[in-house]
Amino acid sequence: MGIHPQAGKTAKHDQLTNIPRLITAYFTDQPDPSVREQRVSFGTSGHRGSSLHRSFNEQHILATTQAICLYRQKEGITGPVFIGIDTHALSEPAQATALEVLAANGVVTMISSNDEFTPTPAVSHAILVYNRGRSTGLADGIVITPSHNPPADGGFKYNMTNGGPAESNVTAWIEDKANELLEDGLRQVKRMPLQRALKAPTTHRYNYLDAYTADLDQVIDLEAIRSAGVEMGVDPLGGAGVHYWERIAERYKLKLTVVDTEVDYTFRFMSLDWDGKIRMDPSSRYAMQRLIQLKDRFPVAFACDTDHDRHGIVTRSTGLMQPNHYLAVAIDYLFRNRPQWKADTGIGKTLVSSQMIDRVATKLGRKLVEVPVGFKWFVDGLFDGSMGFGGEESAGASFLDLKGNVWSTDKDGIIAALLAGEITARTGKDPGEIYRGFTQEFGEPVYDRIDAPATPEQKDKLKKLSPDQITSSELAGEKIEAILTTAPGNGAAIGGLKVATANGWFAARPSGTENIYKIYAESFKGAAHLKKLQEEAQQVVDGVIG
Repeated sequence: MGIHPQAGKTAKHDQLTNIPRLITAYFTDQPDPSVREQRVSFGTSGHRGSSLHRSFNEQHILATTQAICLYRQKEGITGPVFIGIDTHALSEPAQATALEVLAANGVVTMISSNDEFTPTPAVSHAILVYNRGRSTGLADGIVITPSHNPPADGGFKYNMTNGGPAESNVTAWIEDKANELLEDGLRQVKRMPLQRALKAPTTHRYNYLDAYTADLDQVIDLEAIRSAGVEMGVDPLGGAGVHYWERIAERYKLKLTVVDTEVDYTFRFMSLDWDGKIRMDPSSRYAMQRLIQLKDRFPVAFACDTDHDRHGIVTRSTGLMQPNHYLAVAIDYLFRNRPQWKADTGIGKTLVSSQMIDRVATKLGRKLVEVPVGFKWFVDGLFDGSMGFGGEESAGASFLDLKGNVWSTDKDGIIAALLAGEITARTGKDPGEIYRGFTQEFGEPVYDRIDAPATPEQKDKLKKLSPDQITSSELAGEKIEAILTTAPGNGAAIGGLKVATANGWFAARPSGTENIYKIYAESFKGAAHLKKLQEEAQQVVDGVIG
């Protein structure tokens, strides 16, 4: 799978999504539940698809919202649903559909004041603040976003009463119930017209923007940034936090410049990602050409994806930082500069994140908790404070507040971005310079992810691998030290395979949405060794899945 010839360049007119056609398809196309691709299917935390492919249509949202109402009844969840949307074109129609069902089911629902877009972390934080000190009448949430994915996509996520993405057993229940409702022609779905739903006594307005921004000084030392006068630039990429940054700059008197506040449902201002698609992925140098241009304008600049749960950091010293590099710097800084955090607070990482994090954790003398891919695995640790930081290689992270209490249990790109300003203010070095110091101390890793084709049947085989199916004793010239199909941090199945040696590793797992599997690999011995790791990884996996 090569790099598209237009990667990194702005989209041409004929590559843009036809928004009227997308919205029309949402309301008029009928999905066929007997077709696998047209059923409700929860990936790591939500259902994602496009109305143009009959995988994200009004019927999906009617069925899924009713399933959530039934799940709440079953579990005795009686507090409000906090609901937020991002700036994808399908998000607003999906919220309207969901509200028709929630109101008809008598569920108290908190929709955003002034119909403001709402970042994922603002929903998570709102749930946690509401539930603080309560043991009954707990709130939960719905976040309508396909994250950083293309403009034609829609996404629908359920967040639990702990504020985090729903666990696998919960999403499986909701998915099964939603598909039952679809197969039954939606006859059991309760619904009322939107205008009635908006006026229903159960529908309330909630000011997510004020509530979230007012609390930010509990989690980031904004005074340190202000008094150091660090100049920062932010590109919201037309995403859900588009109006949050100006409020943050005003409220805390920061030298924070918002370079663009445009919202355009085609996202025509984006440069194309590696495969020629528009994707608001803050970790991709192809997609982040606009952000990279800020390198010389500001000592530190950042962007967040469409629902603001992921971060991209650009520093004057290195340009766009690889997510793994920034995670290592953030972890090192936080655990040295949060004196109120408990001594036994651990560090959470996914098992496809860099081994640099392991080396930093060892030096800090902190417990490392390695979990499968998916932020839901960090939720419990962040919620009870036993994990100070949880981070994914795909540029998603959250961490505890200054006192060591839970801040958000979903990814928070806003605090991860502002932390880069705090690090620069307090250390006098930007995060890129700090990472360069790590490479001198711990060695310099090279990391990459490649995709390989796989049929749905082959993807299922990869999910169910057992370690004894791997017969090799060596990988890229080194003795294999570990073959994992479960995560060492919590024993959960990783839905794939990880093989590690002293100076390198690879992990392979199937994509939840495309007919590919992903190979992540890292070497502390250079690019040639990494290439060998990748080649051998593909041979190993192809040999097992046929």
